Amino acid sequence: MTEKINIRKQPLHRKAHDFRWEGVEELPYKEDKRALFKTITRQTLFSDPELRGELRYFEIAPGGFSTLERHEHVHAVLILRGSGRCLVGKKVLALEVCDLVTVPAMTWHQFRATGGTPLGFLCMVNAARDKPQLPTPRDIAALKEDAQVAAFLSEAAGE
Repeated sequence: MTEKINIRKQPLHRKAHDFRWEGVEELPYKEDKRALFKTITRQTLFSDPELRGELRYFEIAPGGFSTLERHEHVHAVLILRGSGRCLVGKKVLALEVCDLVTVPAMTWHQFRATGGTPLGFLCMVNAARDKPQLPTPRDIAALKEDAQVAAFLSEAAGE
């Protein structure tokens, strides 16, 4: 269950240490046992139904990755720490601090930490959003038609 934060009751969440915020619980990335992911956590920093937005901080440990998925909603992702790579549609992008990644609706995406430090990022999404869709074997085959995407996906699978 996502922790809802009322900005009217807590106008300031001070960063306590190492990309953790006071009064904000660090949670597992997701509880969906169908989805493949590795060493990632989330913190919901802001959620307001009136604004229909939610701001979350995700952190992927070195060598970890998020789920390959798509949604009906758009994501805006701002890299705060570390480095990594991401798949957005059929593009594999290198990531560094202060990069802003836009993930359009219904676009396959996955984030991966590279290097020796965690990849930490803010993600703005709709507060009320659809469940992630996982790729079918047919979707994976279509993505792997592109050699760069195939190489990226093979890294997560350990191939």
